[in-house]
Amino acid sequence: MNDSTPQMKDWSPTSWQQKTAQQQAIYPDPAHLEQVLRTIASLPPLVTPWEVDALKARFARAARGEMFLLQGGDCAESFDQCDPAAIAASLKILLQMSLILIHAAQKPVIRVGRIAGQYAKPRSASEEIRNGVALPSYRGDLVNRSGFTEEDRVPNPDLLLRGYERAALTLNYLRALADGGFADLHHPENWRLDFAQHSALSGEYEAIVDSVRSALHFLEAVAGSDTSTRRVDLYTSHEALLLHYEQAQTKQSPAHTGWYNLSTHFPWIGMRTADLDGAHIEYARGIHNPIGIKVGPGMTPEWLSELVRILDPHNEPGRLTLIHRLGANRIGQILPSFIETVRKTGRTVLWVADPMHGNTEETADGIKTRRFDNILKELEQAFDVHEGMGSILGGVHFELTGEDVTECIGGSSGLTAQDLKRAYKSPVDPRLNYEQSLEMALLVGRRLRLKRRGV
Repeated sequence: MNDSTPQMKDWSPTSWQQKTAQQQAIYPDPAHLEQVLRTIASLPPLVTPWEVDALKARFARAARGEMFLLQGGDCAESFDQCDPAAIAASLKILLQMSLILIHAAQKPVIRVGRIAGQYAKPRSASEEIRNGVALPSYRGDLVNRSGFTEEDRVPNPDLLLRGYERAALTLNYLRALADGGFADLHHPENWRLDFAQHSALSGEYEAIVDSVRSALHFLEAVAGSDTSTRRVDLYTSHEALLLHYEQAQTKQSPAHTGWYNLSTHFPWIGMRTADLDGAHIEYARGIHNPIGIKVGPGMTPEWLSELVRILDPHNEPGRLTLIHRLGANRIGQILPSFIETVRKTGRTVLWVADPMHGNTEETADGIKTRRFDNILKELEQAFDVHEGMGSILGGVHFELTGEDVTECIGGSSGLTAQDLKRAYKSPVDPRLNYEQSLEMALLVGRRLRLKRRGV
């Protein structure tokens, strides 16, 4: 039984409703919403408390530098992506990146996908205006539709149930792949994506694959039996944004103490909804999942200190992950004060670098993009600052895809602003494509290798 966190008598899965909730959908028919929520609450959970507890324990190890977190996936999933090819491609790139990081760091890598639930997105404006017509903003497939009509943009509670169903289908297929031999380290060549076979990075990646394969064969020859490399653990994550959806899958288990959000292993909260007295922090403080908080340039030391106190009052190992997203031009000035602020609280948190969100820009044509060089620059500085302050950077967080898209500029393939129109598919934010993701993993791996060698 897990009773490391005391019960909170002043908390319930619905206590958030007494607080101000930002970024929520306004449904025209509350009775319809309640009926859908009752349906979702009656359905089986998507994950189990045992899995959640196992991830929390791994996060505790990553915070101590014994493991490394790789979190990656779509900015915003769409229901159309509940497709076997797209799901397999997402798993493939996470497997390849983790193999590179394991080889470099010589330590286990925790794989967490932004998948099977990342269907809602916060928006900076409540309305979108096109040609003088104003309609409610598209807030993700969990809320409304992307088409620019009044019917599309009305929040529909039925989409909550569709989101649950597609998350379940996605997770089921991921588990089948992860458990059924797809992830077997004896055959990492099966993870290849056809369009990247002739990449300039292929040679370096294949050398790592050969090294891993040789090591496995050596161990098996010594042991006289197969090594246990037929399956991998994969965890899910999404932003705990739409609180009605999160509440509906918040459950208790007879074998566990307390409440768990069983729609995902690892929910996180963005800065737009991290008000100290807001509904999202109220909800997050009562669940037993590990909690992530996005930390941006607008975060003050006082705000951060209070968030840590509220969400991790007992200094529980693995409970709190701080994902800093500061921008390549500001991280060196801001991050040290955040590290020192947390140090003064006496808490041990898992620090993770998100080099994507602080480096978004627009081209002359108004297309949102990110530059590979700026992403790498922020990552390098994150490692430098943490090492310089005796802190541990325990993971990285990327928005990426296993598809051959053109959304971010740069990388070894030399994508330019003109290339963005060729295959820009993201409905919200730009993602690293397969080749850029693989290159980023190789570069992070080089840094981890130098750290391991004490260089």
